[in-house]
Formats: sequence, structure tokens, C-alpha cells
Amino acid sequence: MKPLRIGGVSIDFPVGLGALAGYSDLPYRLICRSLGSPYCVTEAMLDRQVLLEGKLRKRLIRLDPADHPVAGQLMGTEPEVMAEAARSLDAMGFDVVDLNFACPVRKVVSHKRGGALMNDPDRALAIVRDVIDAVPGRPVTVKLRRSFRTADQTHEDFWTIARGALDTGVAALAVHARSVEQKYTGRADWGFLTALKREFPDRTILGSGDVMSPADALRMLDETGVDGVLAARGAIGNPWFFGQARDLAAGRPPRKPGLDEQRDVIYRHYRLACEAYDPRRGLKILRHFSLQYAKMHPRRTDLRNALVSVRTEEQWRSVIDSFYRPT
Repeated sequence: MKPLRIGGVSIDFPVGLGALAGYSDLPYRLICRSLGSPYCVTEAMLDRQVLLEGKLRKRLIRLDPADHPVAGQLMGTEPEVMAEAARSLDAMGFDVVDLNFACPVRKVVSHKRGGALMNDPDRALAIVRDVIDAVPGRPVTVKLRRSFRTADQTHEDFWTIARGALDTGVAALAVHARSVEQKYTGRADWGFLTALKREFPDRTILGSGDVMSPADALRMLDETGVDGVLAARGAIGNPWFFGQARDLAAGRPPRKPGLDEQRDVIYRHYRLACEAYDPRRGLKILRHFSLQYAKMHPRRTDLRNALVSVRTEEQWRSVIDSFYRPT
């Protein structure tokens, strides 16, 4: 399968981990890397938080030698602040700076960030220009949705932003095939991705939306012609997603991890979370993540019910050891 290039960054396989708040932090990115993800995008980071010193900044901005190539995703409203935050990410060693103009969360949109910029092409393109000027030589990508409103069939603002961003010099567009208004409801319009790639055949286009399995990722590549796929929700709780996609691309049946391997990965994830944060926060994160890992378990309902009542590390370990004992 054809490798992916984002500016000067070479990626050996075209399916990577997309950004998802509360999930695509350093510990989970490292787990996904170890199981086949060639590229990861961080959780969205507010530009002003990137520029502030303190615990929140340290929690958000974490890199590891094994976590490359990686895109640091920024979200904000003011071009000059976004540019300064991009310089900060560049200095820290992020391989790509990704601009989030796609987040559909109401609180984000109400503050004129994320998906709100799909409705404000002038501001969006001002951000693109200032960020590209701020980090010469560093690839800049833009995350978009196909439109702001679902009923808007012209998508004029999308095309204004897409063309303007590419003309300004962004290395790639990453497009979720739903509108901002849709959030995660309804179906993603993969036909829109097909039209987008036809419009810009020589530019790097990454697709997302309804990529809930490794087979979906390969089908999106095949059906739409996009250059790469970013899987987010579909890969949460299944870090084997990327190795399974590689298996399918090579004509092999996707390898399914046994309960013992699942348990080992969950415990490794816990150790990484404790190292990145602290034991208390590590347990909180893994209680949350364990509910996602449970989706792969043959007794998922029983496991989830048991996890809901967990409060201590001892209780959590007892549940994991009990349910992930090889049969």
C-alpha cells in the first residue's frame, strides 16, 4: 500500500490515529504506536494553554522519542496567538502543526473556536497564513468538516477555506465528512471526500468519519481516493486497529488479540498513564479507558457493569484479572 507524505514527513502506512479529546494523549498514542500506528495526532490544545506555564500545559504537551511522527493539534480564534502557540509546538519538536477548524462541541463552537471557523473563512485563512509564516519549514495541516450546516449543499465556505489554505501552503487537509451541525450523528458523506480528492488530485487529503473498523479504513482509501485515513472513535479501545489494517492491506486475516494480550496492554497503558501523570490520575484514566477496551471482550456487558462500581486500584485490578484470565 502506498505510503503517506505530509510535507517532508514520510509515513510508512496511510492509516493513523486521529485526535479525540480525552483519549489521544501520550500514553494511548504510545500504545497505538507499539501496535502499528505510524502517525498520531494529539488531543486539541487551546493556543493560550500551550503558551502558559504550569501543570495543565505539562499534562497536554507531552512527547516521547517513540511518539514520532506526531502532529500537535491547536485550537483558537486569534491568528497571532495561534501563530505564537505554533512556534512553541515547533520548538518542542512536534513534526506537524495541525489546526482544528472542525470540533463540533457546542462549548467550543460558542467560543468561536473549532468548527465555528467553518463559518468564518476570513478568520480561518488569517490563522492559516500567520501559522505558516510562524513555522517555516514545518508542515502545517488543517482539520475541517465538510460544511458548517448540514442543509448547506453548496459548502461554499468549505471550498473557500480549502482552496485558500492549499494556496497558502498547507501540507494537507484532514476532512471529517460530516457537517459541524451533525456532530457525530447521521452518516458521514464519503462522496464528499471523493469530490474533494478529484478537485485536488495532487494534494494530500486525509479522510475521517465513520471509520469504525480497520476494514472501513481500507474501504475509505479505496472508495474515495484519499491519501490517508485518520481513525479516532473506531480506534479507541482497540489499539490493534492499525496492525489489523496492515494485515488486511497485506491480504492477511486481521490478528485478534487473546484475553491475555488484552490484559497485558491494559496494564501497560496503566503504567504509562501513571508515569505521564501520577497514580491517582492514571487510575482515573484507565477506569475510563477500560470501558472502551471492554468492547472487545466476549462478556463486554458483564465487564462494563463490573467496572462501573470500581473505585480503587485494588478493585480495578481484581476486575481486570478476573475477566481477562485466559480460558
